[in-house]
Amino acid sequence: MIRVPSELSETKLNSYNLRIFLLMLIFAIAMGLIAIRLFNLQILNHSYYASLAASQHNTEATISSKRGEIYFSSLGSGSPILVATNVSKNMVFAVPKEITDKSQTATKLASLLDMSQADVLAKIEGNGSFVVLKKQVEDDVSSKLAALKLKGIHLEAQDIRFYPEKDLASQVIGFLGFQGDNRVGQYGVEGRYEENLSGRQGIFNADTDPLGRWIPTATRNFLPAQDGDDLYLTIDSVIQFKVQDVLKNSVAKHGADSGSVVVINPKTGAVLAMASEPSFDLNNYGKVEDQSVYTNKVLAADYEPGSVFKAFTMAAALNEGKVTPQTTYMDEGLVQVDDKQIKNSDPKPLGEQTMIQVLNASLNTGAVFAQQQIGNDKFREYVERFGFGRPVEFDLAGQTAGDIDNLDRKGSVFFATAAFGQGITISPLQLAQGYSALANSGKMVTPYIVSQIVHPDGSVTKTDQRDPRQVIDSKTAVEISAMLVDVVENGHGKNAAVKGYYIAGKTGTAQVAAKFKSGYDPDTNIGTFVGYGPVDDPQFLMVVRIDNPKDVKFAESTAAPTFGEIASFILNYLQIPPSRQ
Repeated sequence: MIRVPSELSETKLNSYNLRIFLLMLIFAIAMGLIAIRLFNLQILNHSYYASLAASQHNTEATISSKRGEIYFSSLGSGSPILVATNVSKNMVFAVPKEITDKSQTATKLASLLDMSQADVLAKIEGNGSFVVLKKQVEDDVSSKLAALKLKGIHLEAQDIRFYPEKDLASQVIGFLGFQGDNRVGQYGVEGRYEENLSGRQGIFNADTDPLGRWIPTATRNFLPAQDGDDLYLTIDSVIQFKVQDVLKNSVAKHGADSGSVVVINPKTGAVLAMASEPSFDLNNYGKVEDQSVYTNKVLAADYEPGSVFKAFTMAAALNEGKVTPQTTYMDEGLVQVDDKQIKNSDPKPLGEQTMIQVLNASLNTGAVFAQQQIGNDKFREYVERFGFGRPVEFDLAGQTAGDIDNLDRKGSVFFATAAFGQGITISPLQLAQGYSALANSGKMVTPYIVSQIVHPDGSVTKTDQRDPRQVIDSKTAVEISAMLVDVVENGHGKNAAVKGYYIAGKTGTAQVAAKFKSGYDPDTNIGTFVGYGPVDDPQFLMVVRIDNPKDVKFAESTAAPTFGEIASFILNYLQIPPSRQ
């Protein structure tokens, strides 16, 4: 019997035990790693992997909603006028790798797409999978393209926003533009009422088999799309068209930089027209050279209003009983306030003048006299009463508040200059709101532009209108209106007169602050006319503003005749009979 040395036996045993230990250690490490991985999958990242797994056998699709439409009113016909809607247009795109003869294809496409052959060829060169050639084409072009049957050229229908009236009230309506990859309303009504107009997308969710087919017995989730609301505006399409036409001609005639007009019903605040010139075609908003044309100048272009503000100063003095229309003062052509001399536009002394003559001749010294009768604190109170220094509670975005901070400064000169509309800034919309108190028995209305919202189910929400606020006594409103009629009959407002009607109104030629130095630019001015009529029962109130006319200096030659032409049309359109020969 052969005996194994004990040393060798122990060595083998130790080697065997070591192998067992190493195997168990490897197994333990492997099990630990598996446990960690399972913990990571099932605990830490459970939601992620559950979602990933679900996505392998689940499909989800969004269902587009129909964007709401926008309508203008028509006092003449009584029928709403569609100004923003949705139409289906074809997009033309190419798949370059499918095109066999790119030169010939480019030649055939060029004339149809109104592009050069070189431009088309540049787009379809290479072997890409998708190139947009034209975002939208008319139906006749689509038909011709389809008939050509060009390899690699495709048409795809898509809904686009369409504006039938093109540039009519473009700054009021706004447009549907792009924000990243999303199409959203921008500017005007489209931007302000984006939530109402866009509605809500629908969602369809269902389980699928490995081939992507719906499983009939599986659960399906469906949230239907909700179409957008339709908006009905107070804008009258006929008045709006006339306003834009006259304004455009006036701006061109005088070589002005721009112009704006707003027409409201002074009894309700309903906006009948609102225009800024230059305007732009809403269907081609991306082609404008200067994006400042998107801005609604009625809301956002603050300026020192000039003499149209004298009506508020005079109304305040009348309302406080400090002056009457016949109150007189001595005009010396200038007046000293603090260390400043304030002059009339014509500094020639006129001697004794009534308050009626102050407005007729637009005397700065007379406005200062009226302001001094009521004092600085009371004057500021009236400026705020008439709505200046804060935005109008209007239903469009993009408004500015104006600036009356000069009335916080020490020194009577700041109040004196504000009395004739200098040193403070306002917007045309604020001006229209303030004048509504003069036209409406002392009650100031809040302008608004959306009359009702019609929901997809047919229900209607009338917009809440704010109650008029009494700013001055009705007696004061009658007095100031009579004085403003005299301005049109006998003063600087003659060019705003309409034969057969009594029109109340006031001119204002405002200086413009110099850009690169203190003081005012002697070569730049803004002409304004504000008026309403017929004065015994006003049906409209209008603000006309002409910026920097080049041929004439004063508003009586720019804004006043523009007002007169539009006012004559409105009175005839509304079938208001003349009250005199």
